[in-house]
Amino acid sequence: MTNNLKVERARHNMTQADLAVAISVSRQSINAMEKNKYVPSTVLALKLARLFKKPVEELFQLESSD
Repeated sequence: MTNNLKVERARHNMTQADLAVAISVSRQSINAMEKNKYVPSTVLALKLARLFKKPVEELFQLESSD
């Protein structure tokens, strides 16, 4: 799975720490998601989509190997 979190975060002028506070996770979790080392739960993905006002599918994409 890939994602556009870093791009969306930059568009909203947010640091990893800002985003972490906004969705109640650690900055390390944001870092891991951006590096595709961590796949968020459904609840977390929905929180991110709501925050960025985007469909989940615009933030997260399945790869052909998924």
